[in-house]
This record gives sequence, structure tokens and C-alpha cells, in this order.
Amino acid sequence: MKILVINSGSSSIKYQCFDMATPTVLATGLVERIGEPAGRLIHRPAGGPAVQRDGVIPTHRDGLAQVVELLLDGNHGVIESPDEITAVGHRVVHGGERFSAPTVIDDDVRQTIRDLSPLAPLHNPPNLVGIEVATELFPDAVQVAVFDTAFHQTMPPEAYRYAIPTALYDEHKIRAYGFHGTSHQYVSDVAARHLGKPATDTNLITIHLGNGCSITAVRGGQSVDTSMGFSPLPGLIMGTRSGDIDPAVVFFLSEQLGMSVSQIDRVLNKQSGLLGLAGANDLRDIQRRHEEGDEAATLALTMYTYRIKKYIGAYFAALGRVDALVFTAGVGQNSALVRQMACDGLEALGVRLDDAKNAAAAGDISEIQAVDSPVCVLVIATNEELEIARQTVSVIRS
Repeated sequence: MKILVINSGSSSIKYQCFDMATPTVLATGLVERIGEPAGRLIHRPAGGPAVQRDGVIPTHRDGLAQVVELLLDGNHGVIESPDEITAVGHRVVHGGERFSAPTVIDDDVRQTIRDLSPLAPLHNPPNLVGIEVATELFPDAVQVAVFDTAFHQTMPPEAYRYAIPTALYDEHKIRAYGFHGTSHQYVSDVAARHLGKPATDTNLITIHLGNGCSITAVRGGQSVDTSMGFSPLPGLIMGTRSGDIDPAVVFFLSEQLGMSVSQIDRVLNKQSGLLGLAGANDLRDIQRRHEEGDEAATLALTMYTYRIKKYIGAYFAALGRVDALVFTAGVGQNSALVRQMACDGLEALGVRLDDAKNAAAAGDISEIQAVDSPVCVLVIATNEELEIARQTVSVIRS
């Protein structure tokens, strides 16, 4: 069974093609700068050289048409006909309260994704474009939506409700939804298998650290709390997002500084976080400057890891018992310093790192805790595309 996974963004398309019998990655690729003067498509077939095309890619349909062309190419392709694709799995950012599981896409599902666009205006519309174009190009394939928010639909009301007038929830569904769900679900499953325990008997704190960052409390294989909320803005400090902030700051920016709503949105989402603190949003640059004695970088790194530590402590309290901490995504998998700083001082909670194991962590999964640490600390390489492919297969088989 061959599955194509598509992540359609506002000006980009990421894709992976899997043979799920193994499972094996047949090809990966990226179409970027769609609608801009200098577009680019990079296609990487397994076992072969990468193919790069530069030039204008006017629309998502043009981009996906080129993807299909390369998937079918005699030299660089991995399929002989579009009919070989059994299903297309689509990453859809926001499923609201309607979707708590992967779903076969029909006209009703399309309309619901469209109706939910005000909750994710930068994400759901391009996700929907990807669905519509893939339906045209793969007319015989089952189209399946896998939602970023679905994993967090198991949160109880005390975790997802805000202490605002009930009518705002009842009429407008203002509540915490959470994001990065496919990543948190994937590493949770991997961690439970590694620990040799059923997921239903495993409590975890999963920490997704990339340019976007989130942390989730997982009890018995289900999300019970997560740091992102109504939007991906709150919670941990991120590359360009502020994370948690006093809402009154918004009033001050508006009333005292005369900033518009769009200006405030830009400040908090695109000009804050590590970028706002230290002028760079790449953690590698921040870490290098910290090691060189740069005070702004050191403060940014300290704030970043302190916020992670606070959430770890909060989720220990929420879960009561924790079997493992799980670090994942680009920063979580690659920065030993971030892991060390985030765990430093948590010995009373049973978290003790082995410095040598932490520094050497590599591959799909590593244990980095000390031998006398009651809590396991894992570094797991996330694979959201494989999780989407697996969920797509599960829908077809059911």
C-alpha cells in the first residue's frame, strides 16, 4: 500500500511517499515560495540523487502537478501511475471540537475545515487547497485528513476551558485546542514501546522543541494538558513567538503605544521569542553566542529553558507519576545544552541526567538519564509524516 503524505502551507508543500508494507520512505520533497518570483522544488527519491527545479511556481496546483510528474519520472520517480497511490494523508492544522481522529474527506469534511478557518487563518485555507488539488490529481485515492489538534481532544474541561464568560465558549468555541498533536502522539507511542509498557499504563511529558515549541502531559496514552492553547502562541518561548504573556500587555500596546491589532499580532507571533530577546531565532546561533559570552543570548537561553522547566514541574503535578520525559524535534533532539539546562534542578522530582549520555544522544531513540534516576529521560526523533501515513492506513482498514 502506497501512501502520499502532504503538508500544504501558505506558500509551500512538503510531501513524503511511503510504501506502508514495510514501511519504507520512497521519496520526500519540498515545494517552496509558491506564487513568488523564485520558486523551488526539491525532490529526493530514496537511493537516488536529489532533483532541484528553480523557477516560478504560480499556484499550489502547479506545484503538486510537478510533484506528481517527478513521482512518475522514469529516472527519478517511485511510482508508475497515480493509481498506485492508495490514499493521500493531509496534515490539517485545526479540527476544532469536531475531529478527534483521522477522517476520510468528503464534501462535509471539506466544508467543516473551511468553517474552522477563522481558528487557523494561516493554515486551514492552504491545507484545504492541498486537499482539493490532490483530489484532482489522484482521483482514485482516498483522501484522509489528520488533524494537529486531534490528539489533544482527550483533555478534560479543567484543562481546556478558559475562565472567561461561558457564552464565549458556547457560542464561539474559545478554548485551548493544542497543536503539534501528531508529533506528541508519535513520540508517546515510541516511548511506551521502548519502556516495554502498554500505552494505557504509561505517563509521559513530551517536549517538542523546534522553531515552534510545545509540551504535553500524556496519561495512559492520552493528552490531558498541553502548553499551546486557542492558538499556537502561548506556552513555551519559541523562535519568534512570545509564549505565555500577561494579556494586559496587549491592552498596553494598544492604548499606550497606539498599536493596531495586526501590529500586536506581528510583534507577539513574528518578532518575539528568541528573536525578540537576542535578535536571532535559530537556537544554534543563540547557543554559539552564549558560549562566546553574549549576555543577550545567555538571557534568551536561560529564559527559554526556565520556561520548559516550569512546565515540566506543572505536568509532574498534573500527572502524579511520570515514567519518562521525552525530548523531540529539531532543538529537543540536537541540543544537549538545552536538555541539560531544562532538567537541571529537577533531581527532587526524580530527574537526573548522565552528562556523557546526554552529549552522545543520536539516532531514533536514546536514553540519557543517570543509572540512579527514577524517571527515564528519552531523546526520540519525531516523524510526523510517518504518523500521518499510519493514521491514514488505519482509517482505510477500519
